[in-house]
Amino acid sequence: MKNTDIVGSKFIIQTANEDHFHFAETICAEMEESAKKRGTGIAKRSPVYIMEKMVEGKAIIATTTTGEWVGFCYIETWEHGKFVANSGLIVHPDFRNSGMAKAIKQKAFELSRKKYPDAKIIGITTSLPVMKINSDLGYEPVTFSELPADDAFWKGCASCVNYDVLTRTGRKHCLCTGMMYNPEEHKKTESEPEKDSWDFLKESSLYERWMRIKQRILLRREERSKKKNAGAVLVH
Repeated sequence: MKNTDIVGSKFIIQTANEDHFHFAETICAEMEESAKKRGTGIAKRSPVYIMEKMVEGKAIIATTTTGEWVGFCYIETWEHGKFVANSGLIVHPDFRNSGMAKAIKQKAFELSRKKYPDAKIIGITTSLPVMKINSDLGYEPVTFSELPADDAFWKGCASCVNYDVLTRTGRKHCLCTGMMYNPEEHKKTESEPEKDSWDFLKESSLYERWMRIKQRILLRREERSKKKNAGAVLVH
């Protein structure tokens, strides 16, 4: 099988294709359910969109050796391939905490590097486990200003419950953290003496505290804004 990994004796991780179309609706439903439980959003995608990614060879799927769906991730490009995102990482609840998310993300990362070797690989997430995976792959936190300016990129956040926070701050702040793998920076570090990089495990507790503070501040502002707007409507 092309671009296929066998993980242990139970799982197959591979580039998705037309043979996996029948999983598209299940994948979309699980993405939506997962977002509801977390209170934040993976951008909603239609089964047709997921199928398109499969046809384009821009998706990674994990299944059991008996054909059950396990997990999924797809690739999106922005600004003519300058930026690549490994989006929509999702694992079936029955297979979480088994290392599958990391294995799928690794495969998507490898596919991205193969298809777009000069692209910056980016992501925005509120998930600490995803941040840990990204960190292990060489991603580092970045400001939102370093992410694509393309409106289409940010439109993907529109289905998130926190989208109002993003738009109200002019795309400068949200509950998500931006992360990036910059191939140029990694080329430099390979030719230069080793320097300290971002240590996720060392910084994660500090980051969790910062996330709680940021959430309180941003959501409090949102509540004040809603009350102010409601008051204005009543006065009017």
